Amino acid sequence: MFELISTFFKIGLFTIGGGYAMIPLIEEEVVRKKEWLSKEELVDLMAVAQSCPGIFAVNISIFIGHKHCGTKGALLCALGTILPSFLIILAIALFFQQFREYELVNKFFMGLRPAVVALIAAPVFRMAKTAKINRYNFWIPIAAALGIWLLKVNPIYVIIAAGVGGFVWGKYKEEEQGN
Repeated sequence: MFELISTFFKIGLFTIGGGYAMIPLIEEEVVRKKEWLSKEELVDLMAVAQSCPGIFAVNISIFIGHKHCGTKGALLCALGTILPSFLIILAIALFFQQFREYELVNKFFMGLRPAVVALIAAPVFRMAKTAKINRYNFWIPIAAALGIWLLKVNPIYVIIAAGVGGFVWGKYKEEEQGN
């Protein structure tokens, strides 16, 4: 159990940019180093975590903790994920106003923005491989992203449509293989 909480504490501590920026660290620690999950299981967990209410990274940590140590593992992983952010935000709230006027601090945060975008973008390409995105279905994530971004479609509708579409496609493939 200590390994679970310390792993997710480390992930939470070294992640800047929120839940999606945690994906590369979660993949490195949970899939590659610890081998608690396969890549396919992580992709499935990400889909479930995204569709559940709550914080994405916390949802993933809860699922992993529960898989390995039940309810106690889920609680410890959630605590491990949340605690670093809480402590950092507390420190920033206490001291940020004093340093806000410093140009160096503003430049630091400006420099972080592109790095956060890269942290979020990099796992997208790895996930595309694992999710078997190919030349026949690459349009689905692009259409979903454009729908959310340009047309302001609620992501919940995209999730529901993807789930229904996947179910219908699976039934179609079952019938096709049965004949």
